[in-house]
Amino acid sequence: MGKYNGSDNSVVVNFITAGTEITGDLISNEGIRIEGTLTGNITTKGKLVIGETGKVKGEIVCKNAEIFGAIEGKITVAELLSLRKSSRINGDILTNKLAIEPGSKFTGNCNMSDDATTTRSFKEKKAEKSAAEEPKTA
Repeated sequence: MGKYNGSDNSVVVNFITAGTEITGDLISNEGIRIEGTLTGNITTKGKLVIGETGKVKGEIVCKNAEIFGAIEGKITVAELLSLRKSSRINGDILTNKLAIEPGSKFTGNCNMSDDATTTRSFKEKKAEKSAAEEPKTA
C-alpha cells in the first residue's frame, strides 16, 4: 500500500502491515513503516518506522528512524535514530544523533558521528584506524 506525497521523503508512504512476512531487500526513495516481518536489507532515503509488531532481520540504511519493534542487524542512520521504550536492537548502530527512551533494549556497538552516511562497517573502520596507527618501518 503506498501513497504519493510529493517530494517530502520524511513522510511514510510504504506500509507493511502486521501479519505480512517478506524475504528480500527493500530499496525506496520514500519513507517506510513496517508492522510485519522483513528478512533482508532496507535502504531508504526517507524515514523508517518499525512498529511494535515489526521485526527486521538484516542491515538497515536510512535518513531517520523511529524504532518501536525489533531489529537484528546493523543500522546506519544519517540523521536521527529514536529508540522507543518497546524497541529491541541486537546489532551495531551508526548514527549522527541518538534518542533512547527508558525501557528500550540494545545489545551491540554504537558509534555516533557526522560520518553516519557511510556504509562502511565498524570492522572496516577499526581496521583502517589500526592500520593508520601502526608504526611505519623503513
